[in-house]
Amino acid sequence: MRVTGLTLSPGGQNEQGAPRMSRPGTCDDRDVAGSKVKQKSVRNMVLSLAVTVLAAGVVYLFVPHDDGTPDLPRVDYRVELLTARRAASYPVVAPQGLPDTWKPTSVRFQGDKFDAWHLGYHTPDGGYVQVQQSMEKPDDFIEQASQGGHKTDVTERIGDRTWTRYTGGRYDALVSRGDGATTVVAGTGSFGQLTQMAKALRAE
Repeated sequence: MRVTGLTLSPGGQNEQGAPRMSRPGTCDDRDVAGSKVKQKSVRNMVLSLAVTVLAAGVVYLFVPHDDGTPDLPRVDYRVELLTARRAASYPVVAPQGLPDTWKPTSVRFQGDKFDAWHLGYHTPDGGYVQVQQSMEKPDDFIEQASQGGHKTDVTERIGDRTWTRYTGGRYDALVSRGDGATTVVAGTGSFGQLTQMAKALRAE
């Protein structure tokens, strides 16, 4: 029995309007295969990311790292202090008798800049206290040494000097004037620590 009159139209239907059937290997099969490939690629990306994160975690756990303040080396400032005391026109001070837990970490003397003397310490609790002296105009020097501190009405006698408190800047400070220079004890430490430093200061 012969079947005639079934000519497929370009739109995928025969002349009677019946839908055209897909053959193996046509676009419907390719869509399914492409979807599977995409799913596999996404899965591989997720697995790769998980492995990378895991490796980074292992490295972080086993590689030494320090989340705190870097351990700055202790400096020996004896030569600089001797130089400053010989060159400056005022009595240069430095602490005596501080505990070993107070660590000197910075020192400099600038004879060409108002005979400026600087000695910085790290405190036992990780704070910072510095001693600075200069022949510069007091207001300008105190502004710089305290980094914006403001004078208060609080004064106290420490040793043979009268000290005035400054607050409100980056550093709190104790300030003493006399002997041809301004002396500033300032830092992030408490006023108790600033006072401890001021008590320890000696000119010789």
